[in-house]
Amino acid sequence: MSLQSVRQFFADNAPDIEVIELSQSTATVALAAAAHNVAPGQIAKTLSLKVKNEVILVVAKGDARLDNKKLKEAFGAKARMLSSDEVVTVTGHPVGGVCPFGLENPLAVYCDVSLREFEEVLPAAGAIHSAVRISPERMATLTDATWVDVCQ
Repeated sequence: MSLQSVRQFFADNAPDIEVIELSQSTATVALAAAAHNVAPGQIAKTLSLKVKNEVILVVAKGDARLDNKKLKEAFGAKARMLSSDEVVTVTGHPVGGVCPFGLENPLAVYCDVSLREFEEVLPAAGAIHSAVRISPERMATLTDATWVDVCQ
C-alpha cells in the first residue's frame, strides 16, 4: 500500500516524476547510494520525530546528522525518534522506505538546508527498494515543507 500511495501522490501532483524500483534493497543511505551510483549525501533521508506531542518529518541529506541543539532551537523542545512501529503507523511507510510523499496521515514536513547542496536528491518512495529523483526545491514545494537548519 505504501508504494502505491506514493505512486498515487505523484500521479496526482507531479506525473512527470517516475518512481524508480530496484531489485535490491535501498533501505539504508549506504545501500541506496551504491544502488543509484550517487554520493551518500545525495540520498534524502526522511526522519520521523516527535516534538512535544506532534510528529514531524525532517528530510536531510543522507550523510548529515541531526544537531540536537539546532533541533531544540528550531522546534522549541527536544525531539525524539519514533520507534519502527510508530513510524509505520504514523506514515504508512516501512522504515527504509519512509518519505514525505503519500503519507497515511498529514504531517508537517521540514527540509534541512543541507539538501540544497545538490541539484537532485533521491528520497525513498514508500518501499525499501524504491526512490524518486527530484530537486530539493520541488520536493519542498510538493510536500509544503518548511526549510530549517537542524543538521551538523
